[in-house]
Amino acid sequence: MTLRIPRAFRSLRNVNYRIWAAGAFVSNIGTWVQRTAQDWLVLTELTHHDASAVGLVMALQFGPQMLLLPWTGYAADRFNQRRLLMVTQAAMGILALALGALTVTGVVRLWHVYVFAFLFGCAAAFDAPVRQTFVAELVGEGDLHNAVALNSTSFNAARMIGPAVAGLVIAAIGTGWAFLINGASFVGVLASLAALRVGALRPNARAHRTRGSFAEGFRYAWGRPDLRATLIMLFLIGTFGLNFPIFISTMAVSVFHADARGYGILSAIMAVGSLAGAFLGAVRKAPRFDLLLTGAGVFGLGCTLAAIAPGYWFFAAALVVIGVAALTVTNTTNSLMQLSTPPEMRGRVMALRVGVALGGTPIGAPIVGWVANSFGPRWALGVGALAGLASAAVVLLALLRRQAPDPS
Repeated sequence: MTLRIPRAFRSLRNVNYRIWAAGAFVSNIGTWVQRTAQDWLVLTELTHHDASAVGLVMALQFGPQMLLLPWTGYAADRFNQRRLLMVTQAAMGILALALGALTVTGVVRLWHVYVFAFLFGCAAAFDAPVRQTFVAELVGEGDLHNAVALNSTSFNAARMIGPAVAGLVIAAIGTGWAFLINGASFVGVLASLAALRVGALRPNARAHRTRGSFAEGFRYAWGRPDLRATLIMLFLIGTFGLNFPIFISTMAVSVFHADARGYGILSAIMAVGSLAGAFLGAVRKAPRFDLLLTGAGVFGLGCTLAAIAPGYWFFAAALVVIGVAALTVTNTTNSLMQLSTPPEMRGRVMALRVGVALGGTPIGAPIVGWVANSFGPRWALGVGALAGLASAAVVLLALLRRQAPDPS
């Protein structure tokens, strides 16, 4: 019997995608529980509201995305993606359990969090590009854009649940248990990977082992004006704009004097906007380059509103706007870059995308944390607003050049 599913959820007709989505949703909730708990642990338990320490944790966690870039994209293009995902997901689960054990027993120190953030980042650097390109093996090219959007919908639905759960867990039984919950949640995604119908997968073309394969992928992406503009935009927003742990935690603690529950609620409210942005992406038939201009501009506007927010709930409303804009940018770039790239090059291009979007965090997060410490959280949000507006200018220039008549 054929499932009658609305167009926005058409990828769920595929049994392998349904299995994957169920396991990933459980793991995504755990991921957001840990992210919220980690920021709270550093900001309130291991330091005295030190935003720079939160920024350094982010730098260590996302730095491997750029540091390991020559190998992560090639691994996604070269190796069996399902098996590679099982390795990376298992590694992240073990790390979460270890950090949880240290925290529950009361021996955790700030340098422990730094080390685990870096190790987690190394595993995630190999996980991210293969997880994004694996979607094409599950559903094929025809439903790829929809599946990418539904993945983001799942991730951000979990983002609504995870921070709220983290706030309750931290308040009731302690921060360490949040890490243990995340470690246990990886059982869900590992079980789903094991349960996939391997014969129904649509394997992408594999890359051959050659020297300079990363350089080949970089030359390909940089040689295309649309991909080049997308990468520049992602660098600006990723480096200076996507520092939500710093923005939300410092505003919650230093400006609105919220407790762990209040912080968790703000993170969950932002996820409402992110979920709306992801759902809008699922409804669209295909991604469009001009959506990047709208998304970047609204992102800048949302950060501006958050920076001048007179109260807690005005700030929460601004976070919804930021969430919609951020997901419009990230989903559109994901789909555009995958659909316009040859399958044998896709892993390297997507690794470059992830590396540029997240690999700038070691630069931006400490800067934004220093601004929050020195001038206040509102000025840190101002940095994010400038990044969004500058990104919109980059995309606008690319659109104007595309529409300009050929002088020859």
